[in-house]
Amino acid sequence: MLKAIHHIAIICSDYPKSKHFYTEILGFKILNEVYRSERQSYKLDLALNNNYTIELFSFPNPPTRLSQPEACGLRHIAFKIENLDIVIEDLNRKGIETERIRIDDWTGKRFTFLNDPDNLPIELYEEFEYI
Repeated sequence: MLKAIHHIAIICSDYPKSKHFYTEILGFKILNEVYRSERQSYKLDLALNNNYTIELFSFPNPPTRLSQPEACGLRHIAFKIENLDIVIEDLNRKGIETERIRIDDWTGKRFTFLNDPDNLPIELYEEFEYI
């Protein structure tokens, strides 16, 4: 029935700030950007490694997230990375703070969290690609 995740939709409060974060800080590629005047809303389609991944929306006056990360709904999004130390160093150099590195009790893998401009938790999960 289900084959894969098609995309993740995120509503932001400050479109230019979030667009910069996802494209310039995290490195997503812009596939399409549309301003929908009837909704006073931008819709930005973003790709990671040429795979459509995130729809970034802006709406006038969206409600804020109730709590972090235990509000009902999406808890966080997670991205697989190969070298956590290098990615953390790069993010810190760009002014993005990350939590301390944690170890997954189940898998023994390393991971950390950071927040997007609207405090959406983003997990970075280290998995090496072996050839």
